[in-house]
Amino acid sequence: MFNAQSLFYILIAIIIVNFIFDKLLSFLNAKHFADALPEEVADVYDEEEYNKSQLYKMENFKFGSITSTFSIILTITFFLLDGFRIVDEYARSFSSNSILISLMFFGIIMIGSDILTTPFSYYKTFVIEEKFGFNKTTKKLFWLDKLKGLLMTAFIGGAILSLIVWFYNITGILFWVYTWVLIAVVTLFMNMFYSTLIVPLFNKQTPLEDGGLKSQIETFASKVGFKLDKIFVIDGSKRSTKANAYFAGFGKTKRIVLYDTLINDLNTDEIVAVLAHEVGHYKRKHTIFNLIASIILTGLTLFILSLLISNPLLSEALNTQHSFHIGLIAFGILYSPISEITGLIMNYISRIFEYQADNYAKEHFASEPLITSLKKLSKNSLSNLTPHKAYVFMHYSHPTLRERVVNLMDKN
Repeated sequence: MFNAQSLFYILIAIIIVNFIFDKLLSFLNAKHFADALPEEVADVYDEEEYNKSQLYKMENFKFGSITSTFSIILTITFFLLDGFRIVDEYARSFSSNSILISLMFFGIIMIGSDILTTPFSYYKTFVIEEKFGFNKTTKKLFWLDKLKGLLMTAFIGGAILSLIVWFYNITGILFWVYTWVLIAVVTLFMNMFYSTLIVPLFNKQTPLEDGGLKSQIETFASKVGFKLDKIFVIDGSKRSTKANAYFAGFGKTKRIVLYDTLINDLNTDEIVAVLAHEVGHYKRKHTIFNLIASIILTGLTLFILSLLISNPLLSEALNTQHSFHIGLIAFGILYSPISEITGLIMNYISRIFEYQADNYAKEHFASEPLITSLKKLSKNSLSNLTPHKAYVFMHYSHPTLRERVVNLMDKN
C-alpha cells in the first residue's frame, strides 16, 4: 500500500537518481576536455591558450563535483533528521497565521542555505575566477551583491508567496488560477522593466556615446526596420572580464544593452553582427514565444500542483502536519522529472532559435563578423569547444560553437 513512508523514499530516490545522472553527464563531458579541436574552431586557441582552457574546465569540474556532493549530503541529512519538521515547528511557535508561518519557514531555509553555500561562491569568485584572470569583483561588491540579492528575494519572493498562500486559503484548489494570473503579470512586468528597474540596483547603464559604433548600429536597425532609440552600455567589467549583450523589453521599453567588455573585445562589425543576432530573435518572435511558453508551462505546473497540494500525504512524507508550504516542498521534488523533460524541450527549441537568429544576422548583415565574434567570445571566456553530445543535449540552450560556425559557413 502506498503510504507516507513510501513517498518519503520516492522523494529521496528522485534526489539521488538526479544527482547520479548529473554527475555521470559531467564525467562524460570532462572526458572530452582534451579532445583535439574540430577544424572549424581550431583557430580559436593557440596551444598555450588551449592548455589554459583545459585547466579552467577541469578546475570547474572538480569544484562543481565537490559543491554538488556537499549539497546532496546536506539535503539527504536534512531529510533524514526531519529538518523540515523542525523548521516548521519553529516557525509555528511564533505565529498561527499560515502566511507568516510560510514566510518564516522559507526564510529560514533560504538564509540557512545561503550561509552554507556562500563560502563556495566566494571561493569560485576569488580563487578560481581570479586565478584565470576573469574576476574583477571586489570583496565589498561581492557582499553588497549578496545583501541586495537577499533583500530582493525577501521582498519580491515574500510578496508573491504571501499572495499564493492567501489565494489557497480563500479559494482552495482554485488558487492555481489566481496564482497563474499573478505570475503571468509579474513575468510580463519583469520582461518589460527588468533592465530599467532591477539592473540599475547592481550595474550602471549609460547611453552609448555618439560615434562610429552607434552610427553603424542605427544604420543597421534602420535597414531592417527595427525601431531603436535606446542603446546602453553596462559596466560589466566591474565584476568580470567576460562579455555579453542582450535585448530587453517590448514596445517603447525595448532596449539593447552592451557590456563594456564586449565593446573592448570586439571590433565594430563584430558588435553589429552580435546585435543583428539579437534583433533576429526579436524579428523571429522568439522573445514572444519564450514568454508565452513560460506562462503556459507555469499554468500546467500550477494545475498539477492544485491536484496534489491538498493531499496530506505530501506533508506526512516529511513527518510534519499538513500545510501548504510543506506540500510545496514535496511537490517540487516529485515534479522535478517532468521539469527536466520540459527543460529538455525548451533547450531544444532554444537551440533552433539560435540557428535562426544566426541566419538572420547572416542574411541581413554578414556571417564572417558573427563567426569571428563568437570565436573571440569563446576564447576570452575559455569556453569548452569539445563538449560531449549527451551533455549538450541535456544542458545547452545554445548550439556548440562548432555547430554555429558550420551553420553560418553552410549558408554562404
